Amino acid sequence: MGHWIHCLCSRVADPLMLLLVLALSCNRSTAATASPSVPHIKPSYSFGRTFLGLDKCNACIGTSICKKFFKEEIRFDTWLSSHLKLPPSSLLSYSGNYTDDAKSWRLVDITRLTSKYQHDRADKRICTSLLKTKTCSLERALRRTQRFQKWLRAKRLTPDLVQGLSSPMLRCPSQRLLDRIVRRYAEVPDAGSIYMDHLTDRDKLRLLYTLAVNSHPILLQIFPNVEGWPFPRYLGSCGRLVVSASTRPLRDFFGAAPEVAADLALQLLAVLRSMGTNDLNYFFYFTHVDAGTFGVFSNGHLFIRDASTLGIIDKEEGSQLMDGQQDYKDIFSCLTVDCQSAFVSCNSIGEKHSLVMVCQELLPKLLAGKFRPPVQEKIDSFLQHCAGGLTDGQGVNEAIAELAELLKPLRSCDSRFAYRYPDCRYSDKY
Repeated sequence: MGHWIHCLCSRVADPLMLLLVLALSCNRSTAATASPSVPHIKPSYSFGRTFLGLDKCNACIGTSICKKFFKEEIRFDTWLSSHLKLPPSSLLSYSGNYTDDAKSWRLVDITRLTSKYQHDRADKRICTSLLKTKTCSLERALRRTQRFQKWLRAKRLTPDLVQGLSSPMLRCPSQRLLDRIVRRYAEVPDAGSIYMDHLTDRDKLRLLYTLAVNSHPILLQIFPNVEGWPFPRYLGSCGRLVVSASTRPLRDFFGAAPEVAADLALQLLAVLRSMGTNDLNYFFYFTHVDAGTFGVFSNGHLFIRDASTLGIIDKEEGSQLMDGQQDYKDIFSCLTVDCQSAFVSCNSIGEKHSLVMVCQELLPKLLAGKFRPPVQEKIDSFLQHCAGGLTDGQGVNEAIAELAELLKPLRSCDSRFAYRYPDCRYSDKY
């Protein structure tokens, strides 16, 4: 072979022909064996803009974490299989894995603010009610609305700009709360300003859309976990998906051992106490609770997993919207709820509101049949009294303290409760 090439090359005057011959020689000599230096091609994960909801932006939540998805630094659990298929888009939440260094991974929750069916129905409602068509550009349709035109002209987020939105967080808004939303909105570069000058038109539409659909990610941003608030950490959004630190829903612990149930119940009471009394003078209340409202981290720490049903009353400034103004309705009021649904009056919310709901819906399922008499009988009697609305005039703090005294001797101090171990061995607090 080498002799043939040498003879041929000596007769070829054109250098290009010589290069062609040498290339053919190299290809034929290496065809039989693959070079060990060829890098392994990693399987490709196929992301559709539709799955993420990016095709609906800027009628979406944000794009702050999209790079993580496309760089495969956020993976769904199903991606760990050999098929590498995305999960069904019809699910409301997904378990995922997140990394900053491609070496260590941690669990995250990937959630939609509402079901895909509700999203699709809301998108159709926007087109049919605003443009009288079955399909349309959602952004173009929403930009034409009177509410958004007011947002474009506004320098500051004021109560009249959010009136009539269905989010419980905005039913009794104060200027102080709205300023906090603008100052801490994490989908834009931090400006630390109460004025909306740093928000582009696109940013304003995304913020308005999020507040109209579900305020859960906004609450995680403005009351962050690192400052001691009982919410999971907000990691970012992409399209219509939100990524936050992973928690297991409280329903997974209804069959837990007695000492675990007692510990979670005590944490639940502590969260309720902090919702009513905190340094910022905000009063948080639930409009609904269920077995998925609270969640538990891997270290045993309990948090509010779903903040979508949380309302806020500013005890320092009070509400700056009169109840009559809440009757205002437009397309943003109807994205996820029936436009005819009535709002709860700000004045009708009492301090015992959330405690009574928890005593009715959660604590009996967590504590029923877990302990020996007479302790169990005392717990059951208290829960019945609490679920009835504390009709004897007992205050919320007194009621919480009474149940806490019953539960404290029932919890244990060991490594299962990593959030307080080994501190509990050396502190009277536990």
